Amino acid sequence: MHSEIVIVGGGAGGLELACKLGRKLGPQRVLLVDSRLYHIWKPSLHEVAAGTLDVHQEGLSYQMLAHDNGFTYVYGPMTALDAGACQLSVGAIRDGVGDDAEVLLPERRIGFERLVLAVGSVSNYFGVPGAAEHTISLNATEDAERFRLTLLKLLARAELSKDSRPDAGIGIVIIGGGATGVELAAELREASGVYATYGFRRLQALRDVRITLLEGAPRILAPLPEKVAAAALALLHERAIMVAADTRVAAIDAAGVTVADGGVYPADIVVWAAGIKAPDWLATLGLPTARGGQIEVEATLAVRGFPHIFALGDCAACLGVDGKPVPPRAQAAHQQADYLLRALLQLGRGKAAPDQPYRYRDYGSLVSFGQGSSVGSLMGSLKGLSWFVDGLAARLMYVSLHLLHHRAVLGGRRTVLLALARFLIKRSTPLVKLH
Repeated sequence: MHSEIVIVGGGAGGLELACKLGRKLGPQRVLLVDSRLYHIWKPSLHEVAAGTLDVHQEGLSYQMLAHDNGFTYVYGPMTALDAGACQLSVGAIRDGVGDDAEVLLPERRIGFERLVLAVGSVSNYFGVPGAAEHTISLNATEDAERFRLTLLKLLARAELSKDSRPDAGIGIVIIGGGATGVELAAELREASGVYATYGFRRLQALRDVRITLLEGAPRILAPLPEKVAAAALALLHERAIMVAADTRVAAIDAAGVTVADGGVYPADIVVWAAGIKAPDWLATLGLPTARGGQIEVEATLAVRGFPHIFALGDCAACLGVDGKPVPPRAQAAHQQADYLLRALLQLGRGKAAPDQPYRYRDYGSLVSFGQGSSVGSLMGSLKGLSWFVDGLAARLMYVSLHLLHHRAVLGGRRTVLLALARFLIKRSTPLVKLH
């Protein structure tokens, strides 16, 4: 198998790049490799975990997207790279585990002229004892679904225990006060009230679903303006969510979280949202990597020393024009995909790659607080100028970001129809997924 352009990773940036290239070049020249069968916009995983978004309705099939956008899709994980021979390996897909597992798809080798790595990130546990074994991270759809099913089981158990233990409830500890942790805490509080109306009527959400957010920095949402963080903190307190800033985690076990001062936070579920890193297997590819494991790239997003290989998104160690690392945000991946779209089309025409380096533009940040509100800041065209936004207006802006991503991979008309269909479905189905 051979393709002119091979993209590994169907996240926000990789999928948008594959769709836009495919519509211009066709399936014979553009190929996408991903280890999953369907795509979920990663910033919405906290909604999947809370049950307010159904992954089976939200998920977009890569096979469908490939057909509709004119690229070839290969299912499986990338396992090896021969950069000199311009060839990569995709692992076999098996039904089951062990020696008796049936091989559904064999190992495959794919040749390429240009390769784009867009494989995202995984959790960084920073060596905290028990973190990997006793926490759930929202890196992928299966993580969010595992959290949701665990939450349902614990809610059912607490409901049944009310006769013998009137104080029965569940404890949820979220480690990390960045956007993911804050959004999950707010979404869970909203969802817990909805669950109470769907069969868990003996549970009082504010009292029996105890949510704690731990943050090692002096305040939550440390990268965002202090006004945004203060507004977010106030909204969390209004929702009876306990926030402990300047609190460093020392260890995690099945009973809960122990912090540096010796205090213990009991927990039935612990979520790790305290940091990310590049997947470890990137270090085995023979490409230059930074201290955090990301692939080192030039200002043109080409891998250092490998002008025919590129990287974008969370897995790329990319410096902005100010010399600071480009933050691991969806807007950065979107911008990098558009930059590489122009560069790869130009290379495909036999012309030199653009000399102009990639330039990250920060348009601000929005943090969701459930289905009705958000807070954030919008960046102006003048350096240092920003506007604070909150409430319904901020929520509508937050939703529009998801719709813009859908427009990039589905087109404008289908995005409008999909948004309308989901609005109608929500009026005829439970507000949370109950199975």
